[in-house]
Amino acid sequence: MTVLPLDPAANRTPAALRAFLDGCQAAAVRAGRAQLVSISLGVDPLDPLAVLESIFEPGERHFYAERPDEGLAVAGAEAVLSFSASGPGRFAACQRFIDETLDNTLAVGDLAAPFAGPHFFAAFSFADTVGPGEPFEAAGVFVPRWQVGRVGDRTVAVANFLVDAGSPVEALATRVWRAHATFGAFDYSAPDFGGTPPAGSAAVSEPGDGPGYREAVRRTLADIACGRVEKVVLARVKDLAARGAFHPLRVLNGLRQRFTDCHAFSLANGRGQSFIGASPERLLRVRGGEILTEAQAGSIRRGASASEDAALAGALLRDEKELREHRLVSGSIAESLSSLGIRPEAPSRPSVRRLANVQHLLTPIQGRLPGGVRLLDVLARLHPTPAVGGTPREAAIAAIAERESFPRGLYAGATGWINARGEGEFFVALRSALIDGARARLYAGAGIVAGSDPEREFAETEIKFRAMQEALVA
Repeated sequence: MTVLPLDPAANRTPAALRAFLDGCQAAAVRAGRAQLVSISLGVDPLDPLAVLESIFEPGERHFYAERPDEGLAVAGAEAVLSFSASGPGRFAACQRFIDETLDNTLAVGDLAAPFAGPHFFAAFSFADTVGPGEPFEAAGVFVPRWQVGRVGDRTVAVANFLVDAGSPVEALATRVWRAHATFGAFDYSAPDFGGTPPAGSAAVSEPGDGPGYREAVRRTLADIACGRVEKVVLARVKDLAARGAFHPLRVLNGLRQRFTDCHAFSLANGRGQSFIGASPERLLRVRGGEILTEAQAGSIRRGASASEDAALAGALLRDEKELREHRLVSGSIAESLSSLGIRPEAPSRPSVRRLANVQHLLTPIQGRLPGGVRLLDVLARLHPTPAVGGTPREAAIAAIAERESFPRGLYAGATGWINARGEGEFFVALRSALIDGARARLYAGAGIVAGSDPEREFAETEIKFRAMQEALVA
């Protein structure tokens, strides 16, 4: 990426913008190919979700992610560049796309600011491939035309666009000027969520039935007893049908308020479908050469009182079945990191993470990223972790394909972003739903290990369903 010595804030005039774009067009002519131009500008504090609500179009791609307890949120809409891939090499193919794009990028602004510069928003499905007609690709990456990111009280607005020899520079300059003027004095008008179904109006059905899930658990326990696998995560789906269309951003508002310690997210494919959720699990963060991931496996419900809650947390920390499941996940993650030359560091014992509706065993794992190893290299090695797939990985994934009667798609996949410095963050797409007009498909899973009980695992998935179901019909 070429960073040009121009301060957009100090040269904020139509004439300066036009002169800058003329220079970008000359650079495109010299290079013999289009250049991605990225302009970053610090603006007054904005709520990225409010910005996305104001520019939401069902026929455009968008990405939104927020971690309220960390004061972090980012939204990007409309795709100026996009790429998709499939198969075992999908992570490497996406990295090549990112590298080639950055080789032909011209950027201005304070690129050291959080969420400045071009960002690549990405989603990887649970499996390497997806079937025909699936709403999302096995690997999809896009650069948004407009992006707003906030960390704490600092907000950066970014405009990205392509310039080539034939680009209408005057029209581009006008469009960018108007956009930055809008971000500089944003009007928080009420969003139009027309068509949102009223509370309680959605009919709920489940492909297959509950006994089918319990039988799948029993068959998996037999495989574990025979030594074929150690752990398999089996999921269920529920389908909701409403009288009116679900609006993904209305649902997202409820999720961000209820699950402040989760990644609330929305990813739209530009063809009318959105994948939304509130993920409790960070898969990978890379910042300043340091990586952070976590093992989160082993669950128990929340208590009705502080005393019951504490008693349940203590029981979770002593439950040998839950601890064994957790060790399988943390050990696998450490092994994957070590294979890349990363020395994992982690506490010797897990802690308990309390969410609004469930408690989990949690072990944070960190390390230093070696030279030549990049974020997507680590992601390719980690995904899917035993927390969402199982172990051994290949045998567990085969069991999932055999016993789940539905495609997972992005459920339990990896979703997040990468910036121009190779830093970024990905989370596991859990506690999630696929929204398609008046229909929504909800996903929830549970880890099956030796000692699992079919009724208990079924009950765990019911708890996990409840949060998204309540958000959809509230």
